[in-house]
Amino acid sequence: MPVVDVQPDELRRLTGHEDKSDEEFKDDLFALGLEFEGVTDDGAFQLEFGPDRLDRLSVEGVARSLRYQYGDARGVAVPNTNDPDWTFVVDDDVPDERPYVTGAVVRGVDLDDAALDSLIQLQEKLHATMGRKRAKGAIGIHDLTMLKGDVLSENASGNSITYTGIEPDGDTFVALDSNDELTPAEVLEQHATGRKYADLVSEYDRYPAIYDEIGLFSFPPVINGRRTEVSTDSRDLLVELTGTDQWTIDRMCNIICYALAARGATIEEVEVQYETGTVTKPDFEVETKHVSHDRIETVLGVELELDEVIDLFERSGLDANAELGEETVYEVSIPPYRVDVLHPLDLVDDVGRAYGFNELEPRYPDVGTVGQRHERSRLEDAVRTSLVGLGFEDLLNFHMISEGENYERMGVEVGSGYLGGGEPASITEPYSEDYTMLRTWVLPSLTMVLENNTHRAYPQDLAEIGHVAHRDDDENTRVAEARHVAAVLARHDATYEDAKARLAALCRDFDAELETPATDHPSFIDGRTAAVVIDGEEVGVVGELHPKVIVDHDLELPVAAFEFDLSALA
Repeated sequence: MPVVDVQPDELRRLTGHEDKSDEEFKDDLFALGLEFEGVTDDGAFQLEFGPDRLDRLSVEGVARSLRYQYGDARGVAVPNTNDPDWTFVVDDDVPDERPYVTGAVVRGVDLDDAALDSLIQLQEKLHATMGRKRAKGAIGIHDLTMLKGDVLSENASGNSITYTGIEPDGDTFVALDSNDELTPAEVLEQHATGRKYADLVSEYDRYPAIYDEIGLFSFPPVINGRRTEVSTDSRDLLVELTGTDQWTIDRMCNIICYALAARGATIEEVEVQYETGTVTKPDFEVETKHVSHDRIETVLGVELELDEVIDLFERSGLDANAELGEETVYEVSIPPYRVDVLHPLDLVDDVGRAYGFNELEPRYPDVGTVGQRHERSRLEDAVRTSLVGLGFEDLLNFHMISEGENYERMGVEVGSGYLGGGEPASITEPYSEDYTMLRTWVLPSLTMVLENNTHRAYPQDLAEIGHVAHRDDDENTRVAEARHVAAVLARHDATYEDAKARLAALCRDFDAELETPATDHPSFIDGRTAAVVIDGEEVGVVGELHPKVIVDHDLELPVAAFEFDLSALA
């Protein structure tokens, strides 16, 4: 989950509620779904929230949400924009892998230290989430006064910059945090930021580059030039975004523009000139979605008047008009910075938060049954108790993971037939490249925990009972789901025998017959690996992790492990 640092004094200033105490703010923020995680050394709140509300990745976005909650602002607000004076010319040499650009000119912004820190944090958080670590979208923010625009033509006024592609060893520029004139290829080799993001462009024949009349000033998605560096003295800014998806970079641009507008800045449009035509950015189009009155009442479990629902929408930063007929349906206007409203239930959630989830009265469902624990839940609880009794520390990891962690770092190929090699159930539009699919097995999650805890004392004996899934066209949902039991023993003397002994003890607790015939698995050492056969059915694997897996996870001692299907113990 994203964690954002927010200074409470900035919240007071931007909300206009100077009298609010820190504790009152914490309660109000929790009502919005932002959880207080602690305080930084300089007194900033550390707030964690769901990755859907990316407009809250800055203090300006959080303050805007609070103003709506307090009733100080209502309905959809769209910043006024001035006519364009700058044009982005997209050259035909732009790399095919990164063809899209958008942006805005921002004038009259007051950047003190707090505002500049917030802008930098917003930029980096958007890179990490929507931008997928700059792979899908990257942001460049420049001091406009340091740019000299090309004249478009003899008959046209205004300024232009050019988005193009250059040879890796082409023109030089001085990158941020550097004093040396370097080519793009040299930046990737010699600059710390260049090395960090080199893999994003290293396979390109030509590298993305942005020029003004003076020369190269931005090397997206890697680094900006030092000439246009933004400081607290900057008042006019050029915001440019490049990426692989136009919708994504347009929405990232909107979030930045709204944050700067909250600081009193004026947004000025830019024209983006493609070979196929010219478009005007930023895209502040207000979208609409529909939801029925009955659905709102059914989901929330409360009866609401029509005017009350419209009021709650407006207190959520939305506008709504009721369309009366056999069924009352609301046409709801969505502001340009809201990237999370994809479904009518997202609208119901906004109404519920504005109403106050704490105000909802609990009630028994109108059914004639008595609840009790599911048998699978009872089995999980019993197995978990046995694992703890065997000396394992019980874990609960995310069910989502990346393809690299699930397959590549474990040495498993997709569709290989080995445990964990099933076809992935992938997310079509993930917010983060760290969570792009449902995991097909549990051991990758446990090895990631070991990797992140090399500073802890050993031995580390960890276990988890967790959800796994893989594509299966024979299932109605096209996805087969299961619960797996997995465990690792990380210690200087961990062996296959140690893992098998714990596994055998677990099976004895459930009167299950265990057999361990020799097998092979790419995550384990040949000759130190066996299949887990319980009551005559092969359900998993046990053995010593392969040295390549151990090295790839920066572990410096042996790891023995096992994993099998929980249902085998039923």
